[in-house]
Amino acid sequence: MLGGRRDRDEAMSKQQQPPYAAACSASSSASSSSSPAATTRKKNEFLSMIKSVCLNSTSGKNNAGKGRSKMSSNKWAHGYHLVKGQSGHDMEDYHVAEHRYEKGHELGLYAIFDGHLGNSVPSYLKEHLFTNILKEPNFWRDPEGAIKNAYRTTDKLILENSTRLGPGGSTAVTAIVIDGRDLWIANVGDSRAVVCERGAANQLSVDHEPDTERKRIEKHGGFVTILPGDVPRVNGQLAVARAFGDQSLKAHLSSEPDVRHVPLDPTIEFVILASDGLWKGYTPHCLDAFYPAFVMGGQLVSPWLPPIQPIPTLITYPNQGLKRRRLKAVMKNQEAVDLVKPIKEPQAAAKRLTTEALARKSKDDISCIVIRFRCQNPRALPSD
Repeated sequence: MLGGRRDRDEAMSKQQQPPYAAACSASSSASSSSSPAATTRKKNEFLSMIKSVCLNSTSGKNNAGKGRSKMSSNKWAHGYHLVKGQSGHDMEDYHVAEHRYEKGHELGLYAIFDGHLGNSVPSYLKEHLFTNILKEPNFWRDPEGAIKNAYRTTDKLILENSTRLGPGGSTAVTAIVIDGRDLWIANVGDSRAVVCERGAANQLSVDHEPDTERKRIEKHGGFVTILPGDVPRVNGQLAVARAFGDQSLKAHLSSEPDVRHVPLDPTIEFVILASDGLWKGYTPHCLDAFYPAFVMGGQLVSPWLPPIQPIPTLITYPNQGLKRRRLKAVMKNQEAVDLVKPIKEPQAAAKRLTTEALARKSKDDISCIVIRFRCQNPRALPSD
């Protein structure tokens, strides 16, 4: 990628011979005089290795890794772990966890991209979003403005290439560590960033949910549905109010990120980035079609009819014994922080979180990055 070197710590085992290759070599060198029992045993061992390699992969991508800073006096380390969910589609979570060196500064770049209706958009974000941020001419003078502008520019490029990338979209939570002294968090959607400060959880990101942004959505001609047993959705489809892509709903959505700056000091122990599979379990971001019908003002309305004017402020079922079911959270912010606290190795901490989410019956894809800080000499971001 442009503008820097990747941290070699994350390269893990790319240059190592895969287990199935070693097994294949051993099998081919076996003597033709081997007994049938030995041949069968070696065949079973070979098949077991193949099965193990396949089952422990995540859509062909590394599902775990780690790295650490090398140049900065304020050290930090990261680890990540990804688990494919039980939602019946390919893995749609993508991540970034790497270091780059720009203009004499060491940068840690981290992100979780949680896609819906395919993985083309999160894949595009993985390859381009940080490059676009760092290309902003005012990044070093005004990181917040640069991040916001790059989010908008990247979303525009995604929409312009929707024929190739498809109709889907993606949430995003990004973190940029600069020289171990400054942390910049940005997000659209419901992937989350939670920092541990003096032992307490502090959510740095904002969950962009349709019911909290209803006024903006309605102002742009959309509406929010709240149906029994489901979460609020934009136009009955999307469960987040901000996202990249989603061309068919873009008139009602926003790609404007919330941005937070955290000066790093010894009170900041670590930060967790994770997709909603860690926090909420499985609520599909996007439905392929509307519900078959809903009730508005006591009248049954078909979602396939032309839009009703004026757009209603809220669409919901009347009180006919039906109650909206509140979806139980998989993990609260403080619970996640408390799980990570005693684990000093970030990759082990990230795996502990995904394992716990699975034990709590999360069905969605689960992606988690843990970044641990060891701040010794904090100061403000220098001007370049």
